[in-house]
Amino acid sequence: MRIAVPFEGEGSGVGELTWGQFAAWRSMQVVEATEWAGGTMPLADGTTVRDVVATLGFIMSRHQSLRTRLLAAGDGPPKQVLAASGAITLEVYDDDGDPERLAATIRARYEAQPWDPYTDWPVRMAVVADPADPDRALWFVALYCHMVIDGYGFEALIADLANLEPVTGRHLAPVGGIQPLDLAAAQQEPSALRQHTASLRYWERHLRAIEPRRFPAPLTPRPQRWCEATLTSPATHLALAAVAGRTKVHTGTILLAAYAVMLGRLSGQPVGAFRIVVSNRFRPGFAESVSNLAQAGLAVIDTGGCTFDEAVARTFKSQLTAGMYAYYHPRDLWALVERVGAERGVELDTGCYFNDRRRSAAQAPALDVPAPERITAALPHTALRWGPSSDEWDATCFLHVDAAGDAVDLTWRVDTAAVSPRMLEACLRGIESLVVDAALDQAGTRPAVTAGRPGG
Repeated sequence: MRIAVPFEGEGSGVGELTWGQFAAWRSMQVVEATEWAGGTMPLADGTTVRDVVATLGFIMSRHQSLRTRLLAAGDGPPKQVLAASGAITLEVYDDDGDPERLAATIRARYEAQPWDPYTDWPVRMAVVADPADPDRALWFVALYCHMVIDGYGFEALIADLANLEPVTGRHLAPVGGIQPLDLAAAQQEPSALRQHTASLRYWERHLRAIEPRRFPAPLTPRPQRWCEATLTSPATHLALAAVAGRTKVHTGTILLAAYAVMLGRLSGQPVGAFRIVVSNRFRPGFAESVSNLAQAGLAVIDTGGCTFDEAVARTFKSQLTAGMYAYYHPRDLWALVERVGAERGVELDTGCYFNDRRRSAAQAPALDVPAPERITAALPHTALRWGPSSDEWDATCFLHVDAAGDAVDLTWRVDTAAVSPRMLEACLRGIESLVVDAALDQAGTRPAVTAGRPGG
């Protein structure tokens, strides 16, 4: 069954893309695919299909990003179009005896089916209902196009659901955070352009100094060029709490430091440039915005000749600096990378990424510091699984960090023309080893870097 859910909200009009929208749009053009955020979840007992209809109407009416589509603009990039009203479809499926499996199937279909940013709304939503009681909702599916929302925007969306009065549907508070159409206009003002210029100046200084190739020795790529693996590590989860307690930094910083150390070992280059995902939520008016504000910052980290704790401290400083200079128009950054590469007579590889998708969970202080024996006892429970390989274009290497209950998931996707599968596994296991060793080394004096590079 398909239910048309009407919505109506404040604001309408046409404007330029925001810098975050532009980056997501361009990425879609390059990889010829749409990236989605969201997933599936069981619904609390007593939740009705009518409740889901009310929720969908609420978020569409409330958040302008969800009412935004694209408008072709000649040979240039498209513009964004904000609709004041409309209707969106909620799909309702009868439970077939396994609502969780059915929800996962719907999600997979939503992710695979084409999405037209010029005509389709950037939200896909479904509910699995009890066929014996068609208004009883069991499982929920919701996907949001990354062009209109990022990870922290997704958290803001969930938090804003508290402003829906469930019985009357009344909005309990004004919508918070800057809206995309207003942001696009603000990014053309002098204050934003000054930040843009400062960011490009910072990037250019480092682009002229970094090694042009992250991995100097080219490899013969596999038939399916990009491959990935995920290390699920309860020991790393525990060890991070111990190291964070000693170093007084977020656990994401510790993992980035370990990643930097391992890439220094693999490449033979202790100084490395990393594109890290910066939320930009610290900027005024951004924290509560349901939109895509994240951009790539450039963190240049030197792990040479230091202890692991010193590598963590250097990483923390690099992250802070990268965050200050992660607010720019990506179109001009891409042109800058090409220009500097041409002037240096090299092709610059800036495709080494790090993204901690745990978001606020990575910043939460540890409730207790686990004993060393508890950390070592967790090591046998580490699991490595290989993901699918493909020829779909991607970065040189991209490390994603996810929460996995009482463990942490480290997923590294690599270009096999630069990183072999053997190196991939060595990196993931090396990150675990570094963090665990740092937790057991309570004085924080263990050296961070050793010589040598795993072969292809």
